Amino acid sequence: MASGRTDPLTVLSGQQNAILRLGALASNPPQSVVIEGGNADERFAAAQWWAMRLNCTAPDKPCAGCAPCRQISDQAFSDLMVFDGREDLIKVEPIREARPIWGQPPHGDGYRVTILAEAQRLMTESANALLKSLEEPRPGNVFVLCTPQRERLLETLVSRSFVVTLAWPEVAANDSDIDEWCAAMVGFWQSGRGWFSRTSTKGKVDADLAFQILLGMQRHLRNAMSGAEDDLGAKMAAKLGPAGLRRLDLALGEAQDALNTQVPVNPSLVLDWLATRLR
Repeated sequence: MASGRTDPLTVLSGQQNAILRLGALASNPPQSVVIEGGNADERFAAAQWWAMRLNCTAPDKPCAGCAPCRQISDQAFSDLMVFDGREDLIKVEPIREARPIWGQPPHGDGYRVTILAEAQRLMTESANALLKSLEEPRPGNVFVLCTPQRERLLETLVSRSFVVTLAWPEVAANDSDIDEWCAAMVGFWQSGRGWFSRTSTKGKVDADLAFQILLGMQRHLRNAMSGAEDDLGAKMAAKLGPAGLRRLDLALGEAQDALNTQVPVNPSLVLDWLATRLR
């Protein structure tokens, strides 16, 4: 559990629409909420805000000043559980250990809130163990799954959840390092050289980087298909042609599915598969 207090109300500046939607749910909270969009800090802050809204003792909720609100901000509230995927995978053992707790009523008069930060880091067994809990009524217990995109979670988890979408970050173009990877893949399609030296270094490509590369390729693909001004998109179109661009669209979806299955996969091999699939 992370230490150090953050102020969710400050972090969520500019996310009023999503907060209004969460507030409207408070009179009859769903057992599970998926919070997507925004950035990792905003997603976690929204989950904290939801916990504060459900446990605040002041008339104007959340007040950020009562004992439950302050304790939730500090992640020290007795009815707050956090499984943090921001730094590591969420493994199955802690999920299994929590299931008896979820079968009990909360300690206080509000709700026990379980936050799964960056829930796309749930391992397969962890996701299945959580799914079993969501399939059973858990009075007084609510779950929040934070993730960049709902598609990165098991579909069965999303189908049992109410989805709240934060305002998406304004990203006009890929980061330069992601564009280097995208250019290297397109260059490999053109020349057959220079790709595997990038992915062969052990530990160089993790799942998050691989997913960002896939998203970067999708941005260039959209530009290529729409005719928007984009040098790399133009190279894609020239090399692959209309039929090849459609194949690329399908292949990118398959590659994302491979990363989203939550089974241990080698992200480098996923990227290598994509590179060779369009070669």
